[in-house]
Amino acid sequence: MKDIRIEPTWKEALRTEFEKEYFKELTDFVRGEYLSAKVFPPPKFIFNAFELTPFEAVKVVILGQDPYHGDGQAHGLCFSVPESIAMPPSLQNIYKEIVNDIGGGVPKNGNLKSWAKQGVLLLNATLTVRAHTAGSHQGKGWEIFTDAVIRTYSSCGGIMLERKTNLLTSKNI
Repeated sequence: MKDIRIEPTWKEALRTEFEKEYFKELTDFVRGEYLSAKVFPPPKFIFNAFELTPFEAVKVVILGQDPYHGDGQAHGLCFSVPESIAMPPSLQNIYKEIVNDIGGGVPKNGNLKSWAKQGVLLLNATLTVRAHTAGSHQGKGWEIFTDAVIRTYSSCGGIMLERKTNLLTSKNI
């Protein structure tokens, strides 16, 4: 666990997850992928959502599927792209809904870092992806980890806005 580079409050909250066998297998898989293929986001941004939104600062959680898989897009925050990257359609749709709901204008770029710093945990269900291959790291253990993140946060009294279709039904939307 000592070599996991994640924000200290999250490291403490999730410490038992880092000791589990699935996480050791996940870590081996991810290291192997970075050594043998082009993988996003860059390693220093895998836990960026946690770095920018410490555990006690979380007000809401937005879940995506996996990181954007195009060059330069992923930086560890779901739906977000660096300022120099064109906004993906999914983020354009989010901005459009916000404008429809509360008014205002569409931001000039797709970097959601300011949201994260205000307490929005922008978490993907899988935290890594092979370049140009959507879903390539699904089923490798990330979902177990991010489910644990959700359970841990929820067990501490957190209220969640979830964007995970298998947890939502038309009855509760």
